Amino acid sequence: MVSVGVASLLMVLPVAAADLKLGYVDAVRLFQDAPQAAQAEVMLREEFSEREKGLLAQQKKAKALEDRLRRDGMVMSESERKKIENELLDISRDMRRGQEEFREDLNRRRNEEIAKVQEFIKEVIDKVGREGKFDLIFFEGIAYANAELEITSQVLARLKTLAEK
Repeated sequence: MVSVGVASLLMVLPVAAADLKLGYVDAVRLFQDAPQAAQAEVMLREEFSEREKGLLAQQKKAKALEDRLRRDGMVMSESERKKIENELLDISRDMRRGQEEFREDLNRRRNEEIAKVQEFIKEVIDKVGREGKFDLIFFEGIAYANAELEITSQVLARLKTLAEK
């Protein structure tokens, strides 16, 4: 089904609407296959890899302390066991805080990069539309479209060409 707004728009157009050149872009496929989206993902992985390694190191340290308590806890002095338990609590607290900050920062940066990629894709769709003399190109919110109207491949080809530059 076409959205109500689009349906009403098409109903009020004159008989010349039969000459409209329409197209649509599969947004999901575009974000999966666009090299710019893949580049943004790689950049984010690189940007956050050191912090992720730090969190993994904290996890290993916490596990080593837990293992030591489990293994040697019975033969340790009360003060030594208490010291390790406190250290474990501190590491766990820092780890939870660090993981939460990591997730928030990663989500914020991912959203920023997605917005940049979306804006770039919109510009490419505009160029393809002007050059192809399209009257209307649908991008998101398509419930059904004739496969002959799909121009995703054209937009992807343009994105790939631009990524190679």
